[in-house]
Amino acid sequence: MKHLIDIKHLTNDEILEITELAKFYEEQTLKGTLERKNTGSVALLFFENSTRTRFSFEMASKKLGFDVFNFDAQKSSILKGEGFYDTLNNLNAIGCDIAVIRHSREDFLQELSEKHYDYNLSLVNAGVGKASHPTQALLDFYTLQKHLKTVEGKKVVIVGDIIHSRVAKSNIELLNRFGAHVVCCSPSYFEDWTLTDAKYEPNLKTALKDADAVMGLRIQKERIETRIPYAQYIEDYQITNDNLPQSAILMHPGPVNRDVEIEGSILDSPRGKIIIEQARNGVFVRMAILNLLYKGVER
Repeated sequence: MKHLIDIKHLTNDEILEITELAKFYEEQTLKGTLERKNTGSVALLFFENSTRTRFSFEMASKKLGFDVFNFDAQKSSILKGEGFYDTLNNLNAIGCDIAVIRHSREDFLQELSEKHYDYNLSLVNAGVGKASHPTQALLDFYTLQKHLKTVEGKKVVIVGDIIHSRVAKSNIELLNRFGAHVVCCSPSYFEDWTLTDAKYEPNLKTALKDADAVMGLRIQKERIETRIPYAQYIEDYQITNDNLPQSAILMHPGPVNRDVEIEGSILDSPRGKIIIEQARNGVFVRMAILNLLYKGVER
């Protein structure tokens, strides 16, 4: 691995290697035997707001021993007219080995990865536009494996704002690769019919029947130009104690709009704890990704 651009560029073996290494890091952390061995540097370049992903990458980097540099676009040479490609080349020349990037443009990381760099710089997709969020899908996969043992043959229901969700797109691609049965449930204005690898079921009760895992999605107000009928959405699509199958695990990539996509009482109950666990698992998965990228490129 030189870059982590999206799920489709990963082999199944690489995905499993990431989850196995994440498991190792989790065990080492629990035992208190984790060693910070890496001597490289990671630059975090976030052009969209983030809490979980940004802090998760920073925590993962520091646990591995990397130096971390937070890039502030509003105080950078980009405002002076420098191109982003030149910015990355200069950051790498200074000593940064890995650039973790979040951006609103969907083809941004792919274009950057195809350019020739003067140094061995690895790029990591921390979420681009509505297109992909591979590290979130990998940590969701890791979480599902921990609780379900395998995703093969399991029914995973994704509920909410499908069309604007990069998380949904990356999860659908990954879960299908490993034999999960993915069902998407949303009102018509949140449907994305370009996702041919998932079944659509508009009725929430029908969709949730026999579900092994249910993944709620946030309504992404910042990407929506039309008015959303929130009261009707809550009535028809909110995940509640009454409609969530007793045997299903509940997940959400965050941030959660409490009492919109998920009933607040569930979040405060034991069933809501896996959502918090997802954030914790994200640190170990991102540790695995950063380590594999750093070790996989001759520097």
